[in-house]
Amino acid sequence: MRRLSLVFLLILSCAVRLQAKPVALFYLTDTPDSIRSFQAHANKIDLLVPTWYSTDENGLVTGAPNPTVLEIAHHDGLPVMPIVALFNKKQFHELAGNAEAQQRMNEALIRECKLHGYTGFQFDIENVNYLDRDGLTALVQRSADALHKAGLQVTIATVPNAPGYPGKGGFAKWIYTDWRGAFDLAALAKSVDLICLMTYDQQTRWTMPGPVAGWQWTTENLDYALKLVPKEKLSLGIPLYGYHWYTGAPTVDKATGDEKPNLSADYIGTADALQLAAAYNGKIEWDAADHNAFFYFYRDQMREWVFYTDLHTFRDRYQLVTDRGLQGFCSWVLGTEAPEIWTLLPDRR
Repeated sequence: MRRLSLVFLLILSCAVRLQAKPVALFYLTDTPDSIRSFQAHANKIDLLVPTWYSTDENGLVTGAPNPTVLEIAHHDGLPVMPIVALFNKKQFHELAGNAEAQQRMNEALIRECKLHGYTGFQFDIENVNYLDRDGLTALVQRSADALHKAGLQVTIATVPNAPGYPGKGGFAKWIYTDWRGAFDLAALAKSVDLICLMTYDQQTRWTMPGPVAGWQWTTENLDYALKLVPKEKLSLGIPLYGYHWYTGAPTVDKATGDEKPNLSADYIGTADALQLAAAYNGKIEWDAADHNAFFYFYRDQMREWVFYTDLHTFRDRYQLVTDRGLQGFCSWVLGTEAPEIWTLLPDRR
């Protein structure tokens, strides 16, 4: 009897462990690198979210699947949930105020799901004015109602917005009014099946050099989101990419001839980052405070900075997902990752 009890506890322990496995959501673009990464690692992915669709102010949905990707996904039993994107303030404002256009959009989304076997759609609506917050919430709720009735799912990628109000500086005001302030996490969580918290792009071409997703910034935004969203509905964004900062040529005003400084930054994948480090003798370092890999090097007598995601950077954030008991993680984007991350992730089957 004691032996049977021990066996039962072992089975129960294994079941709990399997249930607790974070859902691995990966974004896919149409670049060759992204598609090759998907082909090589499809068995490590639990949910594929490709960037195949967009919509406009009239609710016109445009896009189509990549036939090769869709064939592999269906053959492997991998759920596919494409993005439908809109990144224009004016267009979104018009769409949010037009019920007929929203119905047109929802009908198109349902049609595409039935045609191609998608499990649903993920909204990626960015660059929205904070005054359109209620409009965004209402639009997502209408879409969720329509797709749920059709047996489909709706998820949304949201810009992290802790502490929920703007700070003092000009950049803090802009990032709130134009990016963060439109997302009512508590209201959205009531409508959608999953919220993908885009905890990346903390530092970008708009900012000084720094981590794409610093540790304190990530945990503060996660803690804030968890006050509003059930952990079972929350996926933490883990960037796979980085940024390369350098000094660009001064910009020149064509009318006046006045010159202005031009601090520039480009999006960079891990392979390209390591190639730069090797070419210019950049020493890879670890930022213990921000849990992030970085290096700098000199070219043309100027220092250039690269912050990127190596295995250590990814692993720390993956562990955070596990420790907090979240639904899973969402990583942008296939094709930019450190190859070593795949050793960390279990097979889907």
